[in-house]
Amino acid sequence: MKVLITGATGLVGKELVALLLQNGIAIHYLTTSRKKIEKESCYHGFFWNPEQGIIDENCLLGVDVIVHLAGASISKRWTSAYKEEIIESRILSSNLLYKVLKENPNQVRQIISASAIGIYPDSQTMLYSEESKEVSDTFLGNVVFKWEDAVDQFRRLNINVCKLRFGLVLSDQGGVLMEMLKPVKMGMASGFGSGKQFQSWIHIHDLADMIYFAMENNWNGVFNAVAPNPVTSQEMIKAIADAVNKEVILPNAPRFIMKLILGDMHILLFESQKVSAQKALDNGFQFKYKFLDKALDNLLRP
Repeated sequence: MKVLITGATGLVGKELVALLLQNGIAIHYLTTSRKKIEKESCYHGFFWNPEQGIIDENCLLGVDVIVHLAGASISKRWTSAYKEEIIESRILSSNLLYKVLKENPNQVRQIISASAIGIYPDSQTMLYSEESKEVSDTFLGNVVFKWEDAVDQFRRLNINVCKLRFGLVLSDQGGVLMEMLKPVKMGMASGFGSGKQFQSWIHIHDLADMIYFAMENNWNGVFNAVAPNPVTSQEMIKAIADAVNKEVILPNAPRFIMKLILGDMHILLFESQKVSAQKALDNGFQFKYKFLDKALDNLLRP
């Protein structure tokens, strides 16, 4: 099998690349930096620039599966200009991949695209499955809706489309967990708002494994990429503090304060999405880290 990856140098991309190479799978990857292009037998880079509509069509040679992880980070202040970049980075890159596939002979049978549970509306009572048709009316909900719509066009080329809706990705190499850890280590940990909002999470090893499993089993359709046991925001902060032998001593930060600090991005801390992993389980995927304490033990304890 040969796989083409976008976003191969990101947090999830690096983990996936390591896993695939361990399993003897050849990788092509797309990069916007010519300096990052490597040309090894099993790991070969190709240049692209989605904004300018430029892509090296040789990236498709021998490729069976595309894993589409590219997209501007949402963990950055959402100015009007950056909101545009968040949307365009996902839409333009998807459209360019579609164009190069449509115009060049290839053997691609499946595209696996990152998506996000931010598509589900804020709720402390609903358990969201992939069957849910409701879409959050927030900026993030709109982003994910447009993102998934752009990926769906690959079906016109008789390519299976698998959309993995990522929860909070927990990693010791960066991302949300390392940001949450900073105030905890300084003894300044606190929850947010009521602390009752649900956070659906996944260990980065399980996420890479799920992408690989989806590839091997030719998954088609939408799958929630979350561990089977979501927790409340308060439980998350306390578990992180416990993992590094700290205490949560400060009162929860009010929503209006965090909005002043983070702007619109504050909804990432206050929206509640309790998301089901049952479909992944029913389709044979086995999680190594089902419970948050085990995941944090692996990531934060020596």
